[in-house]
Amino acid sequence: MTSMQLNADLFLTLGKIAEDESLMKKLLKYAKKLAEKKEDETLMTKDAFFSRIDNARNEPSKSFANVKELDQYIRNL
Repeated sequence: MTSMQLNADLFLTLGKIAEDESLMKKLLKYAKKLAEKKEDETLMTKDAFFSRIDNARNEPSKSFANVKELDQYIRNL
């Protein structure tokens, strides 16, 4: 099923559920539980964070004499 089909099916079902307040309360409670289970991709452990910092320190760095050189470098990326 494509994302558009899922969205259409979801909203069709929500329209039917919206007519009944008790069903809406149950759905909201379940949706909140689902949202809590969703993992945040931006979270990382303390060790992983410091490991990324160490790796960045070991990579060669680039310096620029002025802003114009930096701008040119960024435009060429």
